[in-house]
Amino acid sequence: MNQTITTILAGAVPGKSGATAGNMAEMMRLIAEASPIVKGVIAMLVLFILIGIFIVVYKFIQIRRAQVQTVRFLNIFWSSKRLDEIYQAADRYERSPISSLFKAGYIELSKLKAQKKESESTSDETSAGAIGNVERALRRAMTSEVTHLESMVPFLATIGSTAPFVGLFGTVIGIMISFMQISASGSAGMEVVSQGISEALIATAIGLLAAIPAVIAYNYFLRRIRVLSSEMDNFSADFVNIVKRHFFK
Repeated sequence: MNQTITTILAGAVPGKSGATAGNMAEMMRLIAEASPIVKGVIAMLVLFILIGIFIVVYKFIQIRRAQVQTVRFLNIFWSSKRLDEIYQAADRYERSPISSLFKAGYIELSKLKAQKKESESTSDETSAGAIGNVERALRRAMTSEVTHLESMVPFLATIGSTAPFVGLFGTVIGIMISFMQISASGSAGMEVVSQGISEALIATAIGLLAAIPAVIAYNYFLRRIRVLSSEMDNFSADFVNIVKRHFFK
């Protein structure tokens, strides 16, 4: 009895591996023999998958670098006492959106300090206008950074929403081919309709394969970009408060 079980277990894995390889070979054969329209649909879906993979890898690296460099820059910002030293250090963290915000605010602040020395005006109206200029510079920089972080991410949503319908189009074409074969042969046997149905199922499967990871990646990147956007909001408020306390009393 034990010898029989051992023999079965020993032959199970090779058989399974051979069946998997055979299924893959059969799938490739069906794609190669598919109708031109179905081939076009499958080619489009494969292109979607490749573009999606590129966007996922690129955005993951970009946002990861932005988060890491943001943490390092904020450590320098809060531990340093001189803005000019922070400005020099900001060049080392050019991937951080908060570093770009600081540089935009610092440049605007430097211009205002130079104008203040020339005019020697310290009125409340002048101070309010100067602080408003700093806030606008920070908002412009933040808008630019958020736009940069969100670049290409919407295309993942486009893939997620359109790929299933593209696959469905291939499914409809495959089923139409099956009905035409039934009409031509006068028989509804599996040997007649199996080719068209298989093409239809393959197109549907590839459409889902393109759409599901794209939607997951889109939601993941959107959440991480929102976290960075919130950190930029907080930093902008903190920077304006520092400017109010130390430069425009």
